[in-house]
This record gives sequence, structure tokens and C-alpha cells, in this order.
Amino acid sequence: MSDALPVLEVDLGPGVRAFFTTRAGGVSEGEHAALNLGVAVEDDPARVASNHELLAREAGRRVAFGRQVHGADALEVEVVPRDGEIFAGTADALVTTRQDLALGVVVADCVPVLLADAARGVVATAHAGRAGLVAGVVESVVALARSRGARELRAVVGPAICGACYEVPAAMRDEVDAAVPGTASTTSWGTPALDLPRGVLERLRAAGVERVGHLEACTFTDERFFSHRRSSADGTRRGRFAGVVLLG
Repeated sequence: MSDALPVLEVDLGPGVRAFFTTRAGGVSEGEHAALNLGVAVEDDPARVASNHELLAREAGRRVAFGRQVHGADALEVEVVPRDGEIFAGTADALVTTRQDLALGVVVADCVPVLLADAARGVVATAHAGRAGLVAGVVESVVALARSRGARELRAVVGPAICGACYEVPAAMRDEVDAAVPGTASTTSWGTPALDLPRGVLERLRAAGVERVGHLEACTFTDERFFSHRRSSADGTRRGRFAGVVLLG
């Protein structure tokens, strides 16, 4: 097996590499096949560790992740993880100015966000699920990146469950839409839903991030990606794919 992973590259400007993984290219088996990057999804830990090594080789350096808790905390990563380690701390958003470190975010329906100001040497990630979006994770990551020198941030919103598939109770839809206007949606079968990618896009623009891209793919319907909702529906174990951003 080649060490190269079949990743989806996105543009955050010269001097930055940014990409999203898919399920393809790793060593996990069965329901987790093949590039599962989730460490708490009942996969073989040795296989998950091997998948992270493959990811590090693809990035050309160690990839740091946060222990994601669906919150709004943003953390500056100042130390490269040691071999065998992936977590920089507990946070749903990470920022770094290090050239020898990549940042990652793992998802399986939530919205992954990659950000960069290449000219000023700042990159960042955010994990924006429903709770984190409402709590302000987008604003937190933008604020921390700017405090570390970023001025002209660019962002890409990655694959996530879409507004036509993310069914929720009507009360939840209304509550989230009141906090993040524009997220209310309707499923393709006519029930209340939330459009989290739209909410993230609007929050990024409201925070002054003018150049925002969107890799439009619905994780629920696109089987290239892991999906919590799809796994719950068909009774299989779920995995995680990742977004990664680095300088250089």
C-alpha cells in the first residue's frame, strides 16, 4: 500500500496546504474501513494509530488534534506532539504559528473548518457541531487567530451533513435558528432540520472572514465520508475523517 492518501485538497492561499481525508487509504477493517481517525469509536487502537501515522506522512509532519467536546474553547498549539501522541489539549478549535506542525479536526457529520493567513503565518481549525456553533466556536477561533497576528484570514468549510438531511425536533430547530439565524431548514422528506454548514458560513462572514470556500458534500448521503447519522440509521459503527491545515 502506498503511503500517499487520496485526499481532497482545498485552497487557502500560497504557502498553505489544506485538505480533507475520506474513508479511503487507511488500514482499519470492517465497518471502520479504511482511514478511520477516531480514537473512541471501538476501532482497533493499533490500526487507528497506524492511520494517524499515514496522515502524518501525508502532511509531512506531526498532526495535532484537540479533544473535541462540542464547546467553543480555542487553544494555541505551541508544542509538536511526541511520537504516538495526537492531542494538544481539550478544545474544539486550534491555532498555531509553527511551521513544523499541522493542525487537524475530526468529524463525522459536524462541520470542519480550516483557516489560514499565509502572509502572517497563522493556521487554524474548528469543529463546529450544533452545540459548538451556538456556543461561538467560530468566533473563538477567529479571535484567537487574530490575536496571534492574522489579519486577512481565509477559510474553507468542509464536508458535513446538509440541511436537507439533518433532521431535528422543531423546537431544537427554532432554538438554534434564534441563536444562529439562517440555520433553520427542512429535510428532503419535509420535516424540521438544521443547516449547520450555512450557519458556519454566515458566522465566518459576520466575523470578517471575507474569503470563504465551501467543499460541498453531504456526509449523510456521500459514502466517501464517515457519518454518525448514517451509522446510527443502519446500525454500524462509525469512524471519523479529518481536515488538516499546515504552513509551507
